[in-house]
Amino acid sequence: MIPFKDDNPTATLPLVTIGIIVLNVAAYLWGLVSPSGGETFAFSYGAIPHNLITLERSQPVSPIATIFSSMFLHGGLLHLGGNMLYLWIFGDNIEDSMGHLRFLAFYLLAGVIAAYSHAFTEPHSRIPMIGASGAVSAVLGAYLLLFPGAQVYTLLFFGFFWQVVKIPALIVIGFWAIIQLINGLVTKGLAGQGGIAWFAHLGGFLFGLLTIKLWLQRRRLRRW
Repeated sequence: MIPFKDDNPTATLPLVTIGIIVLNVAAYLWGLVSPSGGETFAFSYGAIPHNLITLERSQPVSPIATIFSSMFLHGGLLHLGGNMLYLWIFGDNIEDSMGHLRFLAFYLLAGVIAAYSHAFTEPHSRIPMIGASGAVSAVLGAYLLLFPGAQVYTLLFFGFFWQVVKIPALIVIGFWAIIQLINGLVTKGLAGQGGIAWFAHLGGFLFGLLTIKLWLQRRRLRRW
């Protein structure tokens, strides 16, 4: 099941969403052409749980700074593409609902919450966490609460055949959230072994779901 767009129009151009996508793509391309390579980037600028908890500085930048740098690094094209696709589908409506600057603050704070959600579950891990997944998860949580009935165009695969269907956001995002929870619980016993930071996804998702109403701007006669 691959969502690729929704039927939820916006009144404003999602400048921040577009800017975040451009920065993520640029950071990925920078990693590809850099002589040091992507793995060196990850260990230099990824968010390391042990460092976030102890504030130990073993990287070129401070542990807190790595939270923000890690949000723009990805481990591969599929990792980048998946995150940016979900951000493109759902981010414009959340940005439209709260305004550009609030959305930027919401997105960055969500990344902090997500990073520490992972760090507190694996406080001794020295494996860097990279990716925009935690912040994008907050966007999904916010969208689920604000637009549960919005229709999401989704590719469904049946063996070699596929079909486009419209599915309510409640089902698309709800299914996604259940998968994150199950995988997080199943892999909890593999702490320190790397892989996907499921609890970063869950932490970001809950942050978006529970706080979105606090971020909404009052409706005005003129939008800008």
